[in-house]
This record gives sequence, C-alpha cells and structure tokens, in this order.
Amino acid sequence: MVNVLIAVAFCLFPAPIIFLNNRFKIVEKIGIVLICYIVGIIVGNIGILPESFSGIQTTMQDVSVCLALPLILFSMDIKKGFKTTKNGIKCMLLAILSISVVVFVLHLIFNNSDPNTPQYAGLAMGVYTGGTPNIASIKTAIGVDESTYTIFNTYDMVISIGYMLIVLSSGKYLIKKIFRLKDFEGEKNVSVGEDECTDSTSYKGMFKPAVFGKLMLALLLSAAIVGVSYVVGTFVKGYETAVTILLITTLSIICSFFKPIRSIKMTTNLGMYIIYIFCFTVATMADITRLIHLDFTILAYVLLSIFGSMILHALLCKAFKIDFDTMIITSVSAICSPPFVPAVANSLKNNAALLSGLTTGIIGYAVGNYLGVATHWLFSHLPF
Repeated sequence: MVNVLIAVAFCLFPAPIIFLNNRFKIVEKIGIVLICYIVGIIVGNIGILPESFSGIQTTMQDVSVCLALPLILFSMDIKKGFKTTKNGIKCMLLAILSISVVVFVLHLIFNNSDPNTPQYAGLAMGVYTGGTPNIASIKTAIGVDESTYTIFNTYDMVISIGYMLIVLSSGKYLIKKIFRLKDFEGEKNVSVGEDECTDSTSYKGMFKPAVFGKLMLALLLSAAIVGVSYVVGTFVKGYETAVTILLITTLSIICSFFKPIRSIKMTTNLGMYIIYIFCFTVATMADITRLIHLDFTILAYVLLSIFGSMILHALLCKAFKIDFDTMIITSVSAICSPPFVPAVANSLKNNAALLSGLTTGIIGYAVGNYLGVATHWLFSHLPF
C-alpha cells in the first residue's frame, strides 16, 4: 500500500510545479524538467524511499516514456518534421565519429595502467551511441564483471543527469555561443491539431468534457500502441528495446496522418506531463552515494566520453554547418537515449526537431551493440 501511495505521489508531483511555473517567472526560467531532475535527485538520496519501491521506479520509468511518445507525435505534421531528419542523420554520424575518437584517445592514455580499458571502451562506445538500454547487453557480450558494470552504470547515470541539467538550462546557449553554431532553419512548431496549444506548460481547458474525453481516448490509443509494440519486441531477442521504440514511433506516426487523431486537442501537453513524471522518476534512481569511493579510470571514461564527445561533436557540427538545435538534440539522443528527446525539444521550443532526435536515437539503438562489441574486440587486439 505504501508503494502505491508513493507511485501516486510521483504521478502527481509535476502538477504543483506546473502551477508555480505558470505564476512565477523564476520557476519558468528554471524550467519544469530541470526542477523535476533536481527534486528527484534529492528525494532519491535522502533515504525516504523504501527498497521495495525500486522495481516500481523502473516500471514507471519505462512505461511513462512509452506512453508519452505517441501522445506527443499524434499532433505532429510529419511531412514538415521529416525535413529535419536529413541533417539529423548526418549529425548522428558525426556523434558516432566523436565518441569513437574520444574512446580511442582514452585507450591510449589508460591502457598501460588498467588492463580492463577495452571493456570500458566497449561500454562507452555502445552506451554513448545507443543510450543506456544497450549497456546491459554489451556487458553480457564482452564479459564485464558485475562490480565494474555497477560502477560504470552508476557514474553514467549521475553524470548523464548532470549533462541533462546543462542541456535543459541556459547552459545549452553557452554551448551554442562558444562553438558559434548557427540557428535552426525552418518552422519550429509542426503541431497541426485544431486550436492545438503550442505551450506545453499550459493546461487551461484540459478538463473540459469535450477536451478531456477525447484526450482519454488518445491515452488509450497510446497504451494500445505501447502494448502491441512491446509484444512484438519480445520476439526479437537482444533488440527488444530498439524494436519496441521503433514500433511505437512508427505506429504513432501512422496515426498522426488521420485527421480525427491529429486534431485531438492538447495531446502534446498530456504527453509532456507524462515526460515530467519520467524525468522525476529517473532522477530518483541516481544513487550519488556510490560516488564516494571513486574508480578514477572508469570515472574518466564516463566523464570524458560524455563531455569530450559532446565538445568534438559540436566542433564537427560547426565545420559541417549543422544547426545548434539539431546538434544538441542528436547529442542527447546518442548520450542519453531517445526517451530524453521530448524534454529537450520542449526546452528548445522546437518540436520539429523531435522527429529528428527520435530517428537518430533509434539508429543509435540499432548500431550501439555492434559498435560496443566491435570496439572491445579491436582494442583487445591492438598492439598498444
């Protein structure tokens, strides 16, 4: 019963933050997602959550983002959205090149002092092209022991949240200024629902019977898409997550072509509310106490893989004239995985970049395992 009450509290948590966001400029400047992360980290590390709740946290994390994606995609004009994917795919290739260079340099630095560096390189290569879901399968494939995996995964979670805090705050504009990345070209708002609210933090009118009833039907449709995608994904062993996300995205895009679905009001707003739940839940799972006993080699691999590859990625995007929005959303889809993309698109006020982020993230899911295993094999056989 206690776990049920905590789960309900998690689901209700974004509501008062949204209320404050719409009334106080300081809250609006910080941002709802950023507050969800900060408060989530605090809640997860002050010892108030029972150990028995950890399984529910994982389930809430997975289910929330899967339910949110269709709702956000339902109202999109996909024809306009696809215009951003060409640059996105090029940008993803540059992200893969960036992490490849960084892990190679790290291997040269640490190989003589730690014989496990090929494993760290394999994990980093896989997780920072395909995201967190890839790390477990790579761990099994290259024989990483449980202790190393736990340390690497913990550092990844904590530092990735730090990276997200930068991306979701005004820090992202510092990145834009430092690397002189150009502005996004094209229309940022590709929602076409009738009277669709483009402000995802405004929920005024959502509970009117005519709006709320259709929204609940959209939520049921989203749940059906998730259910079908999950069942199909279970048949593709080793790629369950990639196939599930791919199917959810594909079926949601197909639904967006039907005007009765596309014109349902405030589906984006409901989807973002669920994303806020996801962000809060993820943050509560970051155990910062594990950072007390540091493994400096693994810490260096995680820290430099994330920020080193991001810096190199930004430099390459500058050279190839890729805009800032595409660069940052592709970076997030590679480093943190597609579930984090909607929050970044919302922060950028650019839902046209959403489809690009999801597409590149799925590419990362597909190639991450291959790249991780191949990197481990290659670095294990290098003469230096």
